[in-house]
Amino acid sequence: MRLSRLALTVLLCFLQANLCFASAYNSRPKLVVVVVIDQFRADYLERYRDQFGEGGFKLFLDHGSDFTNCHYNYVNTHTAPGHATLLTGTYSSGHGIIGNEWWDTRQKKMVTSVQDEATQLVGITGGGVGSSPHNLLADTLGDELKLATQGKSRVFGISLKDRASVLPAGFAGNGAYWIDSKTGTWITSTYYTKELPKWAQDFNDGKHAEKYLNLDWKDANGNVLRTTKQAAGKQDFYGVVGATPFANDYEFDFARDLIINEKLGNGPATDLLVVSLSANDILGHKVGPDTPEMQAMALALDRQLAGFFDFLGRQLGLANVWITLSADHGVSPSPVAATKLHIPATPFPAEKMEAKLNSDFSAKLSPGHAVKFVRDLGFTTVTLNDEAFTAAKIKEEDAERMVGEAIKQMGMRGYYTRSQLARGDVPNTPIGQKYANSYSPYGGWYVIVVPPPYVLFGESTGTDHGSPYTYDSHVPLLFYGLPFQPGTYRASVEPVDMVATLASLLGINAPTHAVGRVLTESLASRRGESSPPERPSTPPLSQVKPVTFPVQEALR
Repeated sequence: MRLSRLALTVLLCFLQANLCFASAYNSRPKLVVVVVIDQFRADYLERYRDQFGEGGFKLFLDHGSDFTNCHYNYVNTHTAPGHATLLTGTYSSGHGIIGNEWWDTRQKKMVTSVQDEATQLVGITGGGVGSSPHNLLADTLGDELKLATQGKSRVFGISLKDRASVLPAGFAGNGAYWIDSKTGTWITSTYYTKELPKWAQDFNDGKHAEKYLNLDWKDANGNVLRTTKQAAGKQDFYGVVGATPFANDYEFDFARDLIINEKLGNGPATDLLVVSLSANDILGHKVGPDTPEMQAMALALDRQLAGFFDFLGRQLGLANVWITLSADHGVSPSPVAATKLHIPATPFPAEKMEAKLNSDFSAKLSPGHAVKFVRDLGFTTVTLNDEAFTAAKIKEEDAERMVGEAIKQMGMRGYYTRSQLARGDVPNTPIGQKYANSYSPYGGWYVIVVPPPYVLFGESTGTDHGSPYTYDSHVPLLFYGLPFQPGTYRASVEPVDMVATLASLLGINAPTHAVGRVLTESLASRRGESSPPERPSTPPLSQVKPVTFPVQEALR
């Protein structure tokens, strides 16, 4: 009996070691699932922990690795940069994605982070300009997985938003899917395929979107929080259903069909699926983080995650799956909620301030002739009209400094110009490093401002994100799977550490510009392995050569 028990223990240890430390090349694990919750602060996990059920967030909190002190080390806490950062393992200074949209100096118009004139939409009548990852200046975890396995691994991204599915899927992704905002129809672009695969077309033909219309979302006490009834004659699936937990149900419906029909986890190499859940962000902008609606959304998501993880277990066995969960950014308390607690959070009237800037510069640089010297006063990036300043014989750096000083006089605490960021000319301080990491060669002439805490641009109701402060930078970082030691880890980590850790465990190269470290403190180590030192301190910027992008135009 003793020998049998010993033999069984040895066998189990052997099997576990092989499952933990085998590589992507032999399909161990079978599938890696990255869940990204759009606009989900890390403190929500503690705020609602005693209300979570089993199998959702507690799969990580009780049985996985929970890194409670994870912060983005940049200012660009928006959806597109966040998703690019998570899967490239670098910041805007490496992957180039400065925001959800920016001014394109070649096309002379605002473009989105994934808008690609060389592609067309697939899946809806009439098509339209499609999307692709062509603006990325770095590759992704999925790209390295495809390279390592000579294309045997399959990589997919799904989200309600195009940027949140396209950027994570990377250049070599087998597919990225998002929805048509009016109808909820799942679509893609010709970058990936000329027509939807049959299973995706069947999903759309099955009118799954319609079953989430004309429903009441109720809390645990039966109170109606929102309804998904659309206004007469107006289609707005994204805005109506998107602000309810039904949107997450809809995404998980599609994810299950994708896993089954694409046979993810059944190939000769490890597959990757990135699921970005948009509903939290759509609702969060409307109501803010400290409301009954957001609490109900978090608790509903807990149940939805439990159902999805149960599906993965039945489909592949959880021993064959690694799951990681994070967010693209946090969110600020609403000004209304903050001011009730005597916290100064006066909204910054962006439209009025933009008009004043243009009026003042016109009076100074083009008397008697109104000119738009500032194209867009965004939060927190201000885009300049380079043509207007050039006509006034003002050089870029001087123009950026002029706008920065004017914004500072309006109440901002400081600013960084594109010119100085390109040179790496920032203070060797934590806040200086955040702004250095936010640089991108895209966007023309711009200034990134330092706003006072809790101040938002143009928000009188609801809230926003995009600052360097903890409420925007603090996100979850959770891992579940055989290699990960269950526990709570409170050391300072960054979202860029996620792909460094996964790439190391899979035995593949990290993405090209990855700057994260392997989170060895949470990993089950093999005999002879040792943990490397903590993340090295950032050298003084005076010793760092500015990053250049000689292939920028080629990539565009």
